[in-house]
Amino acid sequence: MTETVNFDNLGLAPELLKALAESGYTTPTPIQLQGIPVALAGGDLMAGAQTGTGKTAAFALPLLQKLLPLASSSTSPAKHPVRALILTPTRELAIQVEESVKAYAKHTQLRSLVVYGGVDIRTQTPHLKTGVEVLVATPGRLLDHIEQKTLQLNQVQMLVLDEADRMLDMGFMPDLRRILALLPKKRQNLMFSATFSNEIKKLADEFLTNPQLIEVARSNATNDNVTQKVYQVAQSDKETLLIQLLKQADAKQVIIFTKTKITASRLSRSLMKEGINADAIHGDKSQQERIKALDAFKAGTVTALVATDVAARGLDISELPMVINYEIPSAPEDYVHRIGRTGRAGALGVAISFVSDDEEKYLLEIEKLIKRQIPKETIALNKPTQRARPATGTKTSYQDKTQDAAPARRPAKQKSSDPWFDKPYEPSTEKTPLPNRISSGKKKPVAVLLGGLPINK
Repeated sequence: MTETVNFDNLGLAPELLKALAESGYTTPTPIQLQGIPVALAGGDLMAGAQTGTGKTAAFALPLLQKLLPLASSSTSPAKHPVRALILTPTRELAIQVEESVKAYAKHTQLRSLVVYGGVDIRTQTPHLKTGVEVLVATPGRLLDHIEQKTLQLNQVQMLVLDEADRMLDMGFMPDLRRILALLPKKRQNLMFSATFSNEIKKLADEFLTNPQLIEVARSNATNDNVTQKVYQVAQSDKETLLIQLLKQADAKQVIIFTKTKITASRLSRSLMKEGINADAIHGDKSQQERIKALDAFKAGTVTALVATDVAARGLDISELPMVINYEIPSAPEDYVHRIGRTGRAGALGVAISFVSDDEEKYLLEIEKLIKRQIPKETIALNKPTQRARPATGTKTSYQDKTQDAAPARRPAKQKSSDPWFDKPYEPSTEKTPLPNRISSGKKKPVAVLLGGLPINK
């Protein structure tokens, strides 16, 4: 019989174990069980794990454990330099990761902070100046702070790249190279990715030193506890099908993914008109708007959250029952990340994809990547009834349209009190002489200023 391993067996400090117990953590997940000892040993790590497997704790706990001897109760910023840097591709994911770090470190003197774009950079500067040991950041905003000299990275001992494949998809490679050039050469590197493409392997070669590879699931695999299905439907019928499914399933929480920001906004408005509480998050929304929508979704006041892929990696909703791909992604790896929002931490989930004829090629690429066929299902659409039209071959004339209508009657003319007004028009027989327009006399003199009269000298 295999002995159950607890967090107590992983060599973590009492302060961290206490925080884990208060957060409800009991048994380590596979990625935590394998990743934490490697990270504590000080070596570089390249980890492949599906979303929802607890990978945040897999790098945050050993990171905090290694920084504990350097923790200080001093108020001096010099005693709290940035010693660990965690880079994430999206704002939502950055916020989520820093919340976890703060929860794990609440019984220590270690400080953490998150910085991201979309908000005034001046609101972040005062917090940086007080000093933080653990900084969670998106690449662009981190470079903004570096240019403004509001932080230094010369004492960073640990670097974590979370969702590294998504960073490459979003074009962060130039920013990553600039950041890596500013870090000390001697440091520990941890890289986490849900997929292992050739680009990811090249990135690993650039900044990892003899990394240990850990995979807790087959590369690019989807969770077995997520039921996947496909509905083949015309693009014009997708909205009707979506509304029908949401009403039939009486879904309490569902994330709906679209390709574009315009579609996300339009779709959320359409769902609201149908009585379904919905909101949209995408790149054009401010950070405050996105946080407000996400909080409302978590609280249950918003049932359907329509999102673009920019939000696919950063959403962490516990026990999310359903994900719908209103438009399937053209990059098959994005499909893995989208449906990874459901079925997290062992919970059951459903992932539904709407596929039109022109999206069939993307579906084939997805099935090739995940090495399985997704079951295809059919459903009868409840389309709204249309107005009855005349039978084919019959002509409808103007007389036909007005035959059944009663003729309109004009109101009866009332007689005037003066009988003269009621008489018919009679043309006048008298001739009125025209006014004589020709003057028989001399012309009147014209003013001198107009050049009409000579000046007498």
